[in-house]
Amino acid sequence: MRIEKLVQIMRENEFDGALISPGANLYYLTGLHLHESGERVTLLVLNSDGEYQLLAPSLYENTIRDFPVTFWRDGENPYEKLAWILGELELSSGRILVENTMRSDWLIHVIKLGNRNFEFHPLNLLMRALRMRKDPAEIRLMERAAKVADRVFEETLNLDLLGMRERELALKIELLIRELSDGLSFEPIVASGENGANPHHLPGNRRLRKGDFVIMDYGAKVQGYCSDITRTIALGRPNEKLLEIYEVVKDAQEKAYRAVKSGIKAKEVDATARETITGKGYGEYFTHRTGHGLGLDVHEEPFIGPDGEVTLGDGMTFTIEPGVYVPGLGGVRIEDDVVVKEGRGKRLTRADRELVVL
Repeated sequence: MRIEKLVQIMRENEFDGALISPGANLYYLTGLHLHESGERVTLLVLNSDGEYQLLAPSLYENTIRDFPVTFWRDGENPYEKLAWILGELELSSGRILVENTMRSDWLIHVIKLGNRNFEFHPLNLLMRALRMRKDPAEIRLMERAAKVADRVFEETLNLDLLGMRERELALKIELLIRELSDGLSFEPIVASGENGANPHHLPGNRRLRKGDFVIMDYGAKVQGYCSDITRTIALGRPNEKLLEIYEVVKDAQEKAYRAVKSGIKAKEVDATARETITGKGYGEYFTHRTGHGLGLDVHEEPFIGPDGEVTLGDGMTFTIEPGVYVPGLGGVRIEDDVVVKEGRGKRLTRADRELVVL
């Protein structure tokens, strides 16, 4: 059980307990889909003996089964019940791991609980060691999510794109993803023409025109696991500068992908893409890291950037997504999901990387 693995690492690192709020880590450890990130306190409390108890709102009384849980109802003080759980698990002091995304007001109430002397540390210090390497079942889910991303790209090419607004195309991509999977990894990005110079452009009312490059960045989820793909297409013949940039980015992406292997540091993969783009004179326009880890979160360890000290190994999954963004002109990004398998990189997303001209 994954909780047992976390407990083992806690002991090895001399942590006494953990407070885990809803999110990817809680799902990874328990398989529970809980969405309370607002006013209703929801926490998994765990000690280094492997004992644990969930504090949850009574809204979940009919959905949580076969799991140690203490419910609280509206009108009750959940922190009184939390204090009871801490007492039952003999957690009154020591080094406590806290979910990185926990609401600050929840943590402030924990700090104010009487007669306790906790030293807090971020949970991801340990969770990244568990989640960075995916097991075969996790990789199969990511393969399914990647296939959805590929299918959506194929379907998008069949649409009548000329004259469509960016936000309309983003909505069509979203609907396709929802039809084919469990949901979105993130809100789709559609950036056309000069808007392509903004890597995280918010789709707007600009209409897609002849000669545009159009960047489409989106992802699907299957049982919680994410895909993340970017393709750049052309609507009619673009100018020669954009065509040149496309070939530079495609070459950088391919070289970075081929650099992936067990034993190499993440920053070396980034350097491969960066050196390729810089060598062609576009280094100043490559403004982000080459990639990021992928799994239950769309951005997680390992990060494929200039400061990426993680040594890559089998089971690690991440994106390779170099880009060039020229203000006033536009941009190009090509992104694939990659897993390290049997010592080498293997693409999970396989949609065509050659420039599609519609």
